[in-house]
Amino acid sequence: MVNTEVTFCGVTMKNPVTTASGTFGSGMEYSELTDLNALGAVTTKGVANVPWQGNDTPRVAETPSGMLNAIGLQNPGIDVFLERDLPFLRQYETKIIVNVCGHTEEEYLAVVERLAEAPADLLEINISCPNVKAGGISFGTDPKGVEAITSSIKKKAKQPVIMKLSPNVTSIAEIARAAESGGADGISLINTITGMKIDVERRRFALSNRTGGLSGPAIHPVAVRMVYEAAQAVRVPILGMGGVRTAEDALELILAGATMVAVGTTNFANPHATLDVIDGIRAYMERNQVQNLTELIGAVSA
Repeated sequence: MVNTEVTFCGVTMKNPVTTASGTFGSGMEYSELTDLNALGAVTTKGVANVPWQGNDTPRVAETPSGMLNAIGLQNPGIDVFLERDLPFLRQYETKIIVNVCGHTEEEYLAVVERLAEAPADLLEINISCPNVKAGGISFGTDPKGVEAITSSIKKKAKQPVIMKLSPNVTSIAEIARAAESGGADGISLINTITGMKIDVERRRFALSNRTGGLSGPAIHPVAVRMVYEAAQAVRVPILGMGGVRTAEDALELILAGATMVAVGTTNFANPHATLDVIDGIRAYMERNQVQNLTELIGAVSA
């Protein structure tokens, strides 16, 4: 019998599959369709220190091989999360990764401090958020800024910290090294790629925000490349994501160097996608006589 167990940032998971933040809510929406106990972890939607309304509609646009979204990280805030969402997830055996968002360092730290004594297993810090004190520039695009925010969060966090990296940078390796230098226990990548869609008949932007984050199959080859580059640059474990629909997609990221993988956009079309990926990884291991999944991490060769 094959062993799909992995240890990520000191936390042991029954398998390497989780959900990508923003595509699975906090599990409630999918619990009647998907066995949450079968997942290695559930990664929640972004949680802020206060409720965020998000952007104006329209906020989603379909593309030929994915989707654009400009939701604006709408969420009910940390109070509701602690009262409603976290107790719900604690009913299940799966590990819990809480995604944290903010507009300033103080906002991130406020959420991290509230989660310090909460029964969450890991924190994923979304540094693709706009830094309002820096004119709206993303926290995750400047290496010095990445190191600084990581260091500040690590001083307050009680759980292992995963820094979620933006692909909208010149060198993902440089950003990964900055997160590691700041004390990150792990990194996750990639977040969405900035894109735009125009309705040519109406001659209007398809999204009210004009630009949005591109996700889905279109970005998968970029994700594989960036996970590989990051894995060559740092020693901390990697949670890989970006266009994962099948076990083959997940295995590409694992072979490139990811310890865990997240299934995202495809959840909207196939609520069983996470389970399909888990079953497919197990079948691949049996077919290729791989005893332990850890044998596959970073095992790609020329």
